[in-house]
Amino acid sequence: MNFALILFILLLVSGAIWAVDSLLLKPKREPGGKDPWWVEYGAGFFPVILIVFVLRSFIVEPFKIPSGSMIPTLLVGDFILVNKYTYGIRLPIINKKVIDLGQPQRGDVMVFRYPEDPSLDYIKRVVGLPGDKVAYQNKRLTINGQPVAVDKRDDYLHSERLYYSKQYVEKLGETEHRILNDEDAPAFISDAALFPHRQNCLYNNAGVICTVPPGHYFMIGDNRDNSRDSRVWGFVPDENIVGKAFFIWFNFNDLGRIGSFK
Repeated sequence: MNFALILFILLLVSGAIWAVDSLLLKPKREPGGKDPWWVEYGAGFFPVILIVFVLRSFIVEPFKIPSGSMIPTLLVGDFILVNKYTYGIRLPIINKKVIDLGQPQRGDVMVFRYPEDPSLDYIKRVVGLPGDKVAYQNKRLTINGQPVAVDKRDDYLHSERLYYSKQYVEKLGETEHRILNDEDAPAFISDAALFPHRQNCLYNNAGVICTVPPGHYFMIGDNRDNSRDSRVWGFVPDENIVGKAFFIWFNFNDLGRIGSFK
């Protein structure tokens, strides 16, 4: 369901009712006369829909985390807020950038339209910027020939599935975050798709090495062995960017998660 499109249509319809009533119908009604029901509801909802549309399109948008690909940073059921203007102002619906305010940085947690199905929103961490050579070999990340620093932490217990994963703190740019690896998971990528710019990637028994094309980004989930990401379906083009995730505002199962985004 394209909620942005539905909201835009509701905005147009309610706005048209409000305008027709204000300019044509209201001056002809008797003072104190009751508004028709379609005017009362249509025009009455216009200001509310307008505020929601502006906030959601240009300021901040809520999302719910549906999968465990970003564990331990984000858990299933986390409700997050996404900043819509960090990377620039984009026109609603068509997502075309009209004002450039910044670019994604390594380490950002970014929401974007899934390249294989733009009707779906995905969330992963930015690992590779345009022009970067990203290597994920034997479960170690290297960018432009420099290994990304990691620091071992206690094993992470998955509370729902009751098993442990190896846990590390990784530093990408200025961002430190936790990542998980499963010892029994293979290093090679077995199900890589035939995505655009596939020729920029070399797959081998140790994983994958890719050069990020201009205007694209390489995205990986923090739950490294349980994430379908750029290693499988390729690069994210700039026009697919939705915004930067920055805050957990609710989780029905754990109120302590509120504000715990790190």
